[in-house]
Amino acid sequence: MTPKTELSRDEAVTAPTSLALWSAEDLVAGFAAGDFTPEDATRAALAQIEAHDGAVNAIVLRDDDTALAMAAQSTARWRAGEPLGPVDGVPMTIKDILLTRDWPTLRGSNLIDEAGPWDADAPAVARLRAAGTVFLGKNTTPEFAWKGVTDSLRHGATGNPWGVGLTGGGSSGGAATAVGLGMGTWSVGTDGGGSVRIPASFTGTVALKPTFGRVPLFPPSPYGTLAHAGPMARTVRDTALLLDVIAQPDSRDWAALDVVSGSHLEGIEDGVAGLRIAFSPTLGYGNNDPEVDAAVREAAQVLARLGADVEEIDPDIPDCVDAFHTLWFTGAAKVVEAFGEGALERIDPRLRQAIEDFGLGASASDYLDATGVRMDLGVRMGAFHEDYDLLVTPTMPVAAFPVGQDAPDGWPSTLWTSWTPYTYPFNMTQQPALSVPCGLTADRRPIGLQIVGPRHADALTLRAARAYERATEWHRAVPTLLS
Repeated sequence: MTPKTELSRDEAVTAPTSLALWSAEDLVAGFAAGDFTPEDATRAALAQIEAHDGAVNAIVLRDDDTALAMAAQSTARWRAGEPLGPVDGVPMTIKDILLTRDWPTLRGSNLIDEAGPWDADAPAVARLRAAGTVFLGKNTTPEFAWKGVTDSLRHGATGNPWGVGLTGGGSSGGAATAVGLGMGTWSVGTDGGGSVRIPASFTGTVALKPTFGRVPLFPPSPYGTLAHAGPMARTVRDTALLLDVIAQPDSRDWAALDVVSGSHLEGIEDGVAGLRIAFSPTLGYGNNDPEVDAAVREAAQVLARLGADVEEIDPDIPDCVDAFHTLWFTGAAKVVEAFGEGALERIDPRLRQAIEDFGLGASASDYLDATGVRMDLGVRMGAFHEDYDLLVTPTMPVAAFPVGQDAPDGWPSTLWTSWTPYTYPFNMTQQPALSVPCGLTADRRPIGLQIVGPRHADALTLRAARAYERATEWHRAVPTLLS
């Protein structure tokens, strides 16, 4: 199926709301040329929220006054020829897991008091504020970002740009849906087991889980070193540009990596010719919907036609789901424990069940055993990448399923890890992993291709994704709600 193309630049100038669908790079070029202002772009994004959020529930906090004030300040800087940097004035949203000064961070939970105080920014938010981006509001998340779809007792369920009856995925589902509908040019999400990549796959957007520590986090995640923060956008180049901004050291994160020299956009157009790419359709243990399988196989062939040496081979790794459960749900148990007696009875019943099944009974020995599995997995993937520069897989074995469900129809388990077999392993190994659109099902639901690099190879991962994006049109497909 051939996707529709997005509006041309000339068409977009005549339709104010279409500015909401422009890339950050094009917006900034327009600001610099004086074609339009950050205030114009912000009003366009706010108009998209007004038009669509009632149907999809992607925004839990909207602050027009703050957004327009930030946009006015940015407009003044551009008119004076003194922008703060290459993203000044770009409108955006923030996942409601990341602290944002003067706004409550409720994490989808009734356990959190809205009163605050809210006097600090998370590292990524602080970098974006300093860079002059315009904050529109905060995105929905499941309670404490615990699962692969976005619904909570506090805020309800989040839909999908490709159909309000479809889930946007999770846990960064509100961010992905907002980005897909132009309710902000990009967003920052978190990913402890697939939480930026799952919704990117379901919504036809792009998201990168960078190498662990590349984007600092504060406060420390209760999910420990599984948790990453990452950029979410509509194009690979915007994803790289956003990573440049947020991948800056912060003294509050003891595990933060040193700053990268240069930009992640440097070399991003260099292509994949000569790269050794392993294509694993199932990692040796998954099972894909036939349309997903066909789409990712064709994507692998695209990379081969671009000059990569593509070999179909599975890495020598077992399914690490049991170890992941121990690490993930002991973390979830500690989150809830901090709210005192009776908190377990007030949370999402499915989260409570998972904590009781996998978290509360785990011993220190169990935790160390799970860590041992993780270390072995990292060793195996390190050896694998001595022979292969990159690994490509489906992001998800299925396309988006009905909103309000925890799993696809007829799935043998409702636990989110049962239908996300290709995402959580790379949180265990801390490798960069990116989802880029690679097709649509017959009924127009997006399919994602996952590109995985060795640790610290974020730029190479982005480069391969950009080569694929440049050779295809899937990133230009227009979501149903915008058709």
